[in-house]
Amino acid sequence: MRRRAPQPIAIALAQLTERVQPLTKLAQVQRAWGEAVGPVIAGWGKPLSEKSGVVTIGCRDSITAHELDLQKTQILAKLAEDLGADFVTDLRFRVG
Repeated sequence: MRRRAPQPIAIALAQLTERVQPLTKLAQVQRAWGEAVGPVIAGWGKPLSEKSGVVTIGCRDSITAHELDLQKTQILAKLAEDLGADFVTDLRFRVG
C-alpha cells in the first residue's frame, strides 16, 4: 500500500477551517466583513450579532459609529455582492 504525497499545511488548514466554521448568518457576515469594508474600516468595527437580516456592528467610539452609518449604503452593497442580495437587510452601529 502506497502513501499519499504530503499535502501543504495551508491547504489542510483551509479544509479544516471550512469544516469547523459555524454556518450561521452572523458567521458568514464576519467572514465577509474584512473584504467588504477593507482592512482599515474592518479595524473600526466588527459584526457582533444578527437578527432577521439586521447585523449589529460594534464600534470603538461614537464618531466611528456615525462614520460607518454614513457609509451604510456602500457597505450593504458590497455585502450583497459577496453574500447575495437581501442576505443582510440593514446594519446598526453601536459603541462597544
